[in-house]
Parts: sequence; structure tokens; C-alpha cells
Amino acid sequence: VCTLFVYSQPLDDACLSYLNNNLTPLIEFEVLKWLKNPTFGLKFLELSRLNLNINHSFWTYNLLIRSFCCMGLYGSARLVFDYMKIDGHLPDSTLLGFLISSFGRAGEFGMARKLLAEVQSDDVMVTIFAVNNLLNMMVKQNNLEEAVSLYKENLGLNFNPDTWTFNILIRGLCRVGKVDQAFEFFNDMRSFGCFPDIVTYNTIINGLCREYEVDRGHSLLNEIRLRDDCAPNVVTYTSVISGYCKLGKMEEASALFDEMMTSGTLPSVVTFNVLIDGFGKVGDMLSAKSLYEKMASFGCIPDVVTFTSLINGYCQIGDVNRSFQLWDAMKVKNVSPNVYTFAITINALCKENRLREACRFLRELQCRNIVPKPFIFNPVIDGFCKAGNLDEANRIVAEMEKKKCDPDKVTFTILIIGHCMKGRMLKAISIFDKMLSVGCPPDDVTVRSLISCLLKAGMPKEAYRISTITS
Repeated sequence: VCTLFVYSQPLDDACLSYLNNNLTPLIEFEVLKWLKNPTFGLKFLELSRLNLNINHSFWTYNLLIRSFCCMGLYGSARLVFDYMKIDGHLPDSTLLGFLISSFGRAGEFGMARKLLAEVQSDDVMVTIFAVNNLLNMMVKQNNLEEAVSLYKENLGLNFNPDTWTFNILIRGLCRVGKVDQAFEFFNDMRSFGCFPDIVTYNTIINGLCREYEVDRGHSLLNEIRLRDDCAPNVVTYTSVISGYCKLGKMEEASALFDEMMTSGTLPSVVTFNVLIDGFGKVGDMLSAKSLYEKMASFGCIPDVVTFTSLINGYCQIGDVNRSFQLWDAMKVKNVSPNVYTFAITINALCKENRLREACRFLRELQCRNIVPKPFIFNPVIDGFCKAGNLDEANRIVAEMEKKKCDPDKVTFTILIIGHCMKGRMLKAISIFDKMLSVGCPPDDVTVRSLISCLLKAGMPKEAYRISTITS
């Protein structure tokens, strides 16, 4: 049959008559497997539906639908699904879940929602797992409003959400800062017979702390401690500790850290990192160093975030030389610095006018597999411009561009003001024109500074041109 179909198109009446009398659903399913090509399989299915008296089996449709989805041909999969329904077959929950997941992974959320609505009107069982899977993919692909809409649409259609459903929606809402809306779902859980688990609590506590509502997060932590079926874990404590650190409330953060230890919950590397970073930002390097030294006793190995936080702390209190010792410690422990480790150190050196040392770190950065960013180069360029060494500043910009790191608004503004201060007005105008040509819009500081310098230099026409362009 495969040979006839592939090599003898169109089939004559005698051939069609023979197939009509002898082809069974089982043989037809085997034909599709032998053809191996879903496009041929669909053509054979359409031929047999139109010209042969075949009642295709569920497994024929199942095979074709799955094959088309695996190839990314979702329109064809949907067509086969429609043929399946017309021919009197309803999908089982496994095939339906597979289809919905496939559409969701491809971002075809409209197609998935339409499919859900259709099968529910046909009284086909849709598992909560399938709906949750689709909601999860919507949230992951930043289609939060569509996920909330899908949830509300399905509430009246024999859809009973579970704890995972609420966790998905709460996570998505907290991620975009809509904590109050997340709380609405949190409060709705019990009306559906669902109870928040530790994932629910951790998600909403983290969302509150990221929005600086740390006291509310702490209250929820205390609520968990009173429950018999749920207990706070290291993630719960670390979220609230991190919130206090971001607010600079290190006493509260330290007290909660001690409470966590007393409860028998061991800290993680992340817990130590947020505390070290918090102490570093308030200039308490004794406490930061003490925590760093305790890490090993809890089985926590310092990582690049630990060292970067310590380096940042020492740089903030003006002790750049002490931060170099941490660079040495990183080498000994085989911890590679990241883009922020370099940026913090370079910026601190530039503040102390140690531009040559900053250039040494720039060269080391370029030898590593780190994607350079403009904010690393800008302090060095600014330092050389303020020192009147424009040639060196231009050299660094050229090196920056060679590494495919395009100058940003700050870079251009530094260069424009630097050249104006040296009286190189035409060069400053040229840099401004380049800024516009590469699609980097200047801000008010750039425009006002350039116009002011042009007027002082007796170039009102150029000042007027700049003003007209930017307005």
C-alpha cells in the first residue's frame, strides 16, 4: 500500500476498489508507520477519508498529531485533530495534555486556549496537570495577563484549581511586582479547598521583600512557624534577611539569622552572601569578614558573589588595597571574577585617580571570557578626560569598540564634555553627531552641557543647530 501511494498517484479505480475492500484500520495504521513522513501520512489519511470506507482508529490520529507537533507543524496537527473529532473520536487526557503542552511551548497560546474551550464543550476530561502546565508556560514566557485570564475563564467549566495552580499565578504576579494581586489569589486558596504550602509562602514572602514590604514578609514567616503542617526553610528566612539587608536594617537581619540558627535551619551560601553584601553596604566590614570566615564551618564555599560583595564593601570604605587581597584569595580558591567584580574594582581605582592600575584590570578583563559592558570602561574614560588626557580616553574608546562593546549615553556625554573642556569644540560636535547617527539619544545633561560650552566658545549657530535637532 505504501508503494502504491508513493509511486502510483493518482490511484486508478481498480486500485481504489481493491483497497476499499481490503484495507482495515489496523493495516492503515501500519501504513502510516511505514511511510514515516507525517506529510505523506496526512495525504494518505485524507485520501482514505474521501475515497475509501475506512473508520480510522484513534491511534492513527494520535500518531499523526504527535508527529506534526514534534516537527513544529502545529497547523497540521490541529487539522488532524479536527478530522479526528469529525470522524467520531474524542481525545484522551494524555493526548490532550500533549497537544496543549506542545502549543504552549511554541507560544501558540491562542490555539491552546481555543482547544481547551472546544474539548470542555464536548465533555472531554481536561486534567488539572494539563491546565497547570499551560499556565506555567504562559507565566514563563511573560504572558501573565493571559494566564490570569485563562484561570478565570476555566473556573466555571469543571476546573478545580489546586495548590500548584495558585503557586504558578502567585509566582508570576510577584515577579512583576503585583504583590497585592498575588495576595488576592493567596486569600482565595482556601475557598477552593487548597492550602498554601512552603512554596506558596516562600514565593509571596520573596515578592513582598523585593517590594521593600519586609515587615509583612516577616509576619508571614511567623505565621508559618505557628502551623503544624508547614515549617519555614532556609529560603523563607533568607528572603526576609535579604529584605532587611536591602533596607540597611542589619540589626534585624542579624537577629533573624540567629533565630534561624536556633530553629535548626542551616544557612546556605545565599544566606551568607546577602548578609555579607548588606554589612558591606553599610560599611561594617568587621561583621562582613566575620561571616565570611564562618562559612566553611557550615559547609558553605564562598563563590564569586561572596568575594564581589566583600570587594565592594572595602572599596566603599576607601580601602582598595584590602580588596586586592580578596582578588588573590579568589585565585587561590580558583574562583573566577565576573563583570561586576571588575567594574567595582575599576571604579574604585578611578575614584582614587589610579588610572594606570584601572587600565591593568581592563586589560585582564579583555583576556577573560567575559562580555564587556560600557559601565566598566566609562569610569576610566572619565578619569582620563578629567585629567586632560583625551588621547588616552579616545584609545580606550577605540579598544572598547574593537571588543564589540558599543559606547552608551554616559560614554558619549563624558567624551563630549571632555573635549569641550579642552576647547576641542569641533571634535565634541563630531562626537555628538556620531551619538545621534548610532541611535543613542542624548539626555538633558548632554545637550545642556554641549550648548553651554558652544555659547561660551562663541559658536551660537552650532548651539542653535544642536538645540533645534534635540527639540
